[in-house]
Amino acid sequence: MSHEYYRRGRNWHTAIGTLFIVMAGIVLARQFALWGPEFVLEFLLNAEFTNEKVSLGMIGFGLFMIAWGFRKNDAKR
Repeated sequence: MSHEYYRRGRNWHTAIGTLFIVMAGIVLARQFALWGPEFVLEFLLNAEFTNEKVSLGMIGFGLFMIAWGFRKNDAKR
């Protein structure tokens, strides 16, 4: 393999981002299954600090980490 070849998207940033998205998805799916969509939507829109809002933050952070993992990585010479 050439030293100039860089595997874009295969690094720890994308792995951690994927992990955050999967974990938040599991939490949201569990909440939908237990409470139903109308209660989950109510928990998302109220003024309290809830588990659903943390899950949305985790999804946002996961997307940020994946985007950061796909940035161009120029090797220092």
